[in-house]
Amino acid sequence: MLAGQPRNLFLDNPLPPASRAAITATLPVTLLMQAASSAATIAPAVAAPVLLPALGLGTVAVGVFVATVYLAAMVSSQWAATLVQRWGPIRTSQVALAFSAAGVLLVSVPQPAVALLGAVLTGLGYGPITPASSQMLARTTAPERIALVFSIKQTGVPLGGAVAGLAVPVGLAFGGAGMALGQIAVLCLASALLAEPLRRSLDALRARHSPLPGLAQLTRPIRFVLAHGALRALAFCSFVFSAVQICLTSYLVTFLHGDLGWSVVAAGVALSAAQGAGVAGRVLWGLVADRFGSRGTLLGLGVAMALAGITMGLLRADTSHALVTVLLLAYGSTAVGWNGVYLATVAKLVPHEQAAIATAGSLFFTFFGVVIGPPLFGAAGGAFGSLGLAFALLALPLGWTTWSLASGKQTGFR
Repeated sequence: MLAGQPRNLFLDNPLPPASRAAITATLPVTLLMQAASSAATIAPAVAAPVLLPALGLGTVAVGVFVATVYLAAMVSSQWAATLVQRWGPIRTSQVALAFSAAGVLLVSVPQPAVALLGAVLTGLGYGPITPASSQMLARTTAPERIALVFSIKQTGVPLGGAVAGLAVPVGLAFGGAGMALGQIAVLCLASALLAEPLRRSLDALRARHSPLPGLAQLTRPIRFVLAHGALRALAFCSFVFSAVQICLTSYLVTFLHGDLGWSVVAAGVALSAAQGAGVAGRVLWGLVADRFGSRGTLLGLGVAMALAGITMGLLRADTSHALVTVLLLAYGSTAVGWNGVYLATVAKLVPHEQAAIATAGSLFFTFFGVVIGPPLFGAAGGAFGSLGLAFALLALPLGWTTWSLASGKQTGFR
């Protein structure tokens, strides 16, 4: 817990206990909402081999799309704490999922301007999901289980990627981009409806007449994080790690299809396998961090990501599919698996009623890495004529991050 901070930045009193039903159901509901929102952000990249020709765009457009999504998410995540105060975490999540559903549908329209609007809406929907769920889980989870619970909830991100990797290629084959992305929109709306039974309990503390988000609230979570060394160190680490993660999930299908000659379906299955490894990794690394410490775990993950990226640069079209798959499982378990350690540590560093603002401020830097990473990655791949070399170049920022964590002064977390 951070010293010298007011007990609650948003509420006059500490949060009372939630109902027993809410305590039981919060984790599966937040997991489902996270998976649906994640699938909406990843699905267009999986469909890129079909969408790009229809839009008349090149591979770099994938990076532009991802950057647009997360730029919008940077803004909406900073308003999340204020929205949670006014609407409650469930209603905030439901509205966010509706935005994601509308956005992913618009991306399927073969008009660049409409697809760009879809990217913006998808990002606006993605930003509030994690701060809202962190507030819910911090309220309903016993302190001794918080790292594991947060790690399990964060498996929703790779689960969403796995859903997109499996469902989108099938939808493309049978009904085109509209069907492929439409089924993801249905998943978002279904998740919002399934969360409704929890709204009475978890949204009971909302302040209905509190102001809507404005410019004053846009920088408040960022300033909260920057004012404390432990949160600041985690935020900067997540900046690099998130760039690596999104480059892997956004460009893997294009890399396997374009550089190694795999079919789109096979590449989609490989993406699902990497995301599945990330699901296991998020839980495993959460347990490791509880046993050996967050800082050492993050250091090890950074080194492992760098080595996997360098190996990606050595792959050729005649490389055994089995060997490539093994590498992708290792890469996915680390590059997709670090988030649970990160968010659980953020939640443990602050009182549970400040989980939303601490998470929102930290996510600004996480999303900023996502915004910066894909366009630079795509440009590097285009310049070198190989996305594999672009993966290898990711070792440079990873090396800087791990060196900073290893050699830095006391950061407030072990």
